[in-house]
Amino acid sequence: MRRFGCLVLVIAGVILGLIGGNFIYGWNANGPSENERQIIIKSGSSLAMAADALEEAGVIKSADAFLNRAKILGGSEPIKAGEFVIPAGASNASILSILQNGKTVQRLITIPEGTPSIIVHEKLMAEKLLQGDIPVPAEGSILPDSYSFERGENRSAVVNRMQQAMKDTIAELWPKKTSESVVKTPEEAIILAAIVEKETALARERRTVAAVYSNRVRRNMMLQADPTIIYPITKGRPLGRRIRQSEIAAVNDYNTYSMVGLPKGPIANPGRASIEAVLNPVKSEFLFFVADGKGGHVFAKTLAEHNANVEKWFAIRRERGEM
Repeated sequence: MRRFGCLVLVIAGVILGLIGGNFIYGWNANGPSENERQIIIKSGSSLAMAADALEEAGVIKSADAFLNRAKILGGSEPIKAGEFVIPAGASNASILSILQNGKTVQRLITIPEGTPSIIVHEKLMAEKLLQGDIPVPAEGSILPDSYSFERGENRSAVVNRMQQAMKDTIAELWPKKTSESVVKTPEEAIILAAIVEKETALARERRTVAAVYSNRVRRNMMLQADPTIIYPITKGRPLGRRIRQSEIAAVNDYNTYSMVGLPKGPIANPGRASIEAVLNPVKSEFLFFVADGKGGHVFAKTLAEHNANVEKWFAIRRERGEM
């Protein structure tokens, strides 16, 4: 009987060893997926819910087996929500590690400097990997930049990040305002920065353009910024034609050809550099500027100098056949 009992124990030990070995082997063995898969773990998902999603996607053979092994052999860190890339043949162990410590798939949506809010809205609504409807954001509330998002994320969450970035930027830059700046509030800084943004695409010119408008504000002169004529007509979209004389003369809260001072609101979403420019414009006596035909502008202190520069610009346009 003792020999029989010992034999039973040995057999039981072998069986338990095989079961334990298979249990451990199954944790580290290659998984069934022959191709890379992208898996979405929804916010608030438990490990059991994640296991069901993994089995449904075909990256593990059994949700129950994965869950049992994870509880015993896996780490104690919680899993994260998001979209993950699971390599082909990934083991149960590596999959859990990805869910606990791996990077989620990040996608970018880019808002260039000077983009009006109506275009921001269109870009967000056109992104098929986002969900939910949103209104057009307030003009000037978005900081142009590249923003990451995850598949299935709500558009409102992305807008909130864009708007918080603008708030944070203004809060950082406002205390650095110099005596050359004429803006009295952060809101005015965004309004004037939006005009600067639309008037020049050259980094080296921003502070000088800002100086021109700052000098005009000091002298109680009209800003006479062409983009402010266009904004009430198109809400920031390209006009697609020349500005009409009737539009130059139009009286509204934006047209700086028919009013003194700043428009009632921004005409676009200005970038950080343009905000910095209006808070710290160069010290100059420039009051005018016009295109130089080379992508930049030529600046003038007097109307006579400016008129001469305008004639040069008209000559360039006539030579190009534009007039």
